[in-house]
Amino acid sequence: MKITLFATTTCPYCKMVKDYLAAKNLPFTEKLIDQDELAKSEMMRLSDGYLGVPFTLVEKDNGETKKIVGFDQKLFDETISTNEHQ
Repeated sequence: MKITLFATTTCPYCKMVKDYLAAKNLPFTEKLIDQDELAKSEMMRLSDGYLGVPFTLVEKDNGETKKIVGFDQKLFDETISTNEHQ
């Protein structure tokens, strides 16, 4: 599973996602869209133009991709547990 978190340096919900992933011992790549124009462009492309953060892209081992907007713990739990049972 590959997790990419698009965030900003000042976003409290982004920190919640980072803390959640760390608590689950899930490695992730953080891309700060307020400091990196390439990351911002990549997020716009992946999110169909959405610029709100946090935006998390979860690429599962079976090839499925899940896009999560904001910090929705229930959706994160479902996405991660689904991957663990494959």
